[in-house]
Amino acid sequence: MKVAVFGQTLYSGVFSALLAECGHQVFWCDVLKKPITEQAYTQDEAVKRLLDTQQENGFLTYCNFSHIPLDIDAYFFSFNPTEEAKSIEILKELKLRPIIHPKLMINASTLGLHGTEKFEKVLSEDDWVYLPDIIQEGNALQSLIQIKQLIVGSSSERSENKIKELLRPLFPRAHQYLFMPVLDAEFTKLSVSGMLATRISYINDLAVVAEKLGIDIEHVRQGMAADSRIGTSYLYPGAGFGGENFSHDILTLSNTVSDTGTKSQLLAQVWDINEQQKEILFRKLWNYFHGDLSGKTVAIWGAAFKENTARIQQSPIHAMLKALWAQGVTVKLHDPQALAEIEKEYGQRADLIYCTDQYEATQNAHALCLLTAWKQYWSPDYSILLKTMNHPLILDGRNIYDPSYVKAQGFAYMGVGR
Repeated sequence: MKVAVFGQTLYSGVFSALLAECGHQVFWCDVLKKPITEQAYTQDEAVKRLLDTQQENGFLTYCNFSHIPLDIDAYFFSFNPTEEAKSIEILKELKLRPIIHPKLMINASTLGLHGTEKFEKVLSEDDWVYLPDIIQEGNALQSLIQIKQLIVGSSSERSENKIKELLRPLFPRAHQYLFMPVLDAEFTKLSVSGMLATRISYINDLAVVAEKLGIDIEHVRQGMAADSRIGTSYLYPGAGFGGENFSHDILTLSNTVSDTGTKSQLLAQVWDINEQQKEILFRKLWNYFHGDLSGKTVAIWGAAFKENTARIQQSPIHAMLKALWAQGVTVKLHDPQALAEIEKEYGQRADLIYCTDQYEATQNAHALCLLTAWKQYWSPDYSILLKTMNHPLILDGRNIYDPSYVKAQGFAYMGVGR
């Protein structure tokens, strides 16, 4: 089949790469006036390699709007919440093309409830389905390939047959699809994000209590995860979750619940716990130095909202920077991928030093704060840290270090719930 892809999300990249690998002819349209090959998702090496391979093999073509063939069989739209107006413009432009309808139209955008309905109003002659964006940054390809059941929102048997044919190479069996009405599927997507966020905030809430009781939350987490009814996913305490789409889903779901008049405070509390958690390392730092932070230098390892991505939307780094700067602290920041994004947001300033080497960031630092669990941070050279830092304090915002071992190397250590 011939497939046109619109949008520059990670989902767009994964979908384009996998469909092209299956033999579909994929035309990825550059409609946002940004070079597709410069987008953040290309920093997922596995996705980038597969895209490059399929372009070389001739199954993937990057093109502009006017070069999209008229005989496209399926159109795939994946836009983030800030691109909704642009996505409607694109649909209106498609409506003006001499296309023989109906075509398979796939909404894979993160626009919340009724997003597909808005699209369908523009191109009402076509067969619309909704595919929730379930891609996990840092594990993008596998997060789609290994899914047990693919949720599909649809309103007709014809659209279901078309999407099954398109995805047959990836999901060949009927039981791999979970079809439901479009609005139900959109609400399911929000509900999944809400559940995952609840797990994160719950373990973070327990971590606060555990720390006051002298209990190591890591032991508690392992015990909970050993229960088959609970498992390990999204059960790691830390400095708070982020990500543009994930955060948008939770706020949308919370607002949706409120708009129905339902008296539920859970999601609001989940969000509040997470926002408070983003400042937990600052509070620990403040208490450690008894509020005397002015003129000090703090090294931060990690700015991205999670490892293996350059994205910084809703990342704990923002709350941390603002809190530290308010106290007159100079920040020396390292991240393997996200420094350029931070510089776009904050520019050049005297109290923010961008470091391309992680140990350069620790030079003369009074504390090292870890915010993102990049693999290169897991086994630091403690002898170098002792030599370069002004004060041997490590604040572990992701609980990746062994507290006993770190203390044995001569450091003061503070984790989350430990």
